[in-house]
Amino acid sequence: MKLQRKNMLRASALGALVVSGALVLSACGSDDNTTDGAAASGKPSAAAGDIKCDGAKGKLLASGSSAQKNAVDLWVKNYMAACSGVEVNYKSSSSGEGIVAFNQGTVGFAGSDSALKPEAVEESKKICTGGQGVDLPMVGGPIALGFNVAGVDKLNLDATTIANIFNDKIKKWDDEAIKKLNPGVTLPSTAIQHFHRSEDSGTTENLGKYLKAAAPEAWTYEAAKKWPAPGGLGATGSAGVATQVKQVDGSIGYFELSYASAQGIKTVDVNTGAAAPVKASSESASKAIAAAKIAGTGSDLALKLDYTTKAEGAYPIVLVTYEVVCDKGNKPETLSTVKSFLNYTASDAGQKVLSDNGYAPIPAEINTKVREVINSLS
Repeated sequence: MKLQRKNMLRASALGALVVSGALVLSACGSDDNTTDGAAASGKPSAAAGDIKCDGAKGKLLASGSSAQKNAVDLWVKNYMAACSGVEVNYKSSSSGEGIVAFNQGTVGFAGSDSALKPEAVEESKKICTGGQGVDLPMVGGPIALGFNVAGVDKLNLDATTIANIFNDKIKKWDDEAIKKLNPGVTLPSTAIQHFHRSEDSGTTENLGKYLKAAAPEAWTYEAAKKWPAPGGLGATGSAGVATQVKQVDGSIGYFELSYASAQGIKTVDVNTGAAAPVKASSESASKAIAAAKIAGTGSDLALKLDYTTKAEGAYPIVLVTYEVVCDKGNKPETLSTVKSFLNYTASDAGQKVLSDNGYAPIPAEINTKVREVINSLS
C-alpha cells in the first residue's frame, strides 16, 4: 500500500512537472499560455472577411477559465491574422483568478465558467466607472469525466455513482454500484484514484451544480469553485487534471472535452434516465444548453442550466463560459479591441469554431442578445 501511494505521488509530481514545462515552453507574453487540443492544429477557422477590426489597436490582455482556452487560442489566431498590429493575450489560469484580475483592472475582460457573484459585481463597480461587470455567455460545452482503467474501454455511470466516487465512498472499480451500471464489462479491483482541480475553478463549481441537482442525497456539498470533498488528489488547470488521468491507472477526473480528445482519454457515458446513456460531445451538450434560460437582468446574460435533464441525447454535465466585461466604464484604450474581438467570437464564424472543436455554440436566441450587449459597451 505504501509503495502504491509512493508511485501515485511520484506520478503526480511528474505530471506537475510536465504541465509546468508545457507552460514555460509555450508561453508568449504570459506565464501560462499553453496550447492544447484543437488549438494545436493551427488551422485558421475564419477568413479575414469574417472579422471586423473596427479600430482595434494595441495590446489586449485577458485571463481566466482554462476550460475555454482551446477555443480562445483559435479565436485569437484567427483574429490576429485579420487585424494586423493588434495583440490579444489570453492567460489561461482559472475562473477565480480571472475575476480577481478583472476586478483589479489588469485585464480588458475575464473568462469565467460561472456567473459573477453579487459581491464580485459590487467590487467591479470600482473598475467599471459608472457601470458594473456583466456576464456574456460565449462558450458552451460538456464537462467530460475522463477515466483510465486498464482493460476497460467503455464505462457508464449515473449521478449518484459519480458523486460517491468523488466523495470517496466508492473506492474500487469493481464496486457493485459500478458493476450494476456496466453489465458484461469486466471491471478490475483496482483502487480508484480521483483527481480534482487544486485551485478555484468554475469547472469544479459546474460539476458541483450537476451533482447537487442530480444526486442531492449523495452529494451534500454546496457548489463552489473550491473542491469541497475529501480524498482525491489535486492538479492545476484542466490540462493538469487530464495529464494525471492519462498517466495513472485506475484514475478518473473532470475537464473540458477537448483535453480528453487531445490526449486520447476515454470518457464516461452518463446514465440520465433517458433510453440510453449519453456520451460527452458538442452535439449532446448543445441539446442540454439549448434549454437554458437567461437568469441575469439588464445587460447581464447569466444563464440557468437544467442539470437534471432526461431528454434523449442531452448530456447533463455542461458548463457555459462567460466573458466578463464592464457594461459601462471600459478603458478607452482597449474598448474598441474588446468590442471587435468579442463581436468576432459571438459571430456565426466565431461560434462555428466551437462546434468544429468539441465545444457547444451558444443557442442563437441567446447569442443575438450577446451581440446586442457587445455593441452597447461603452
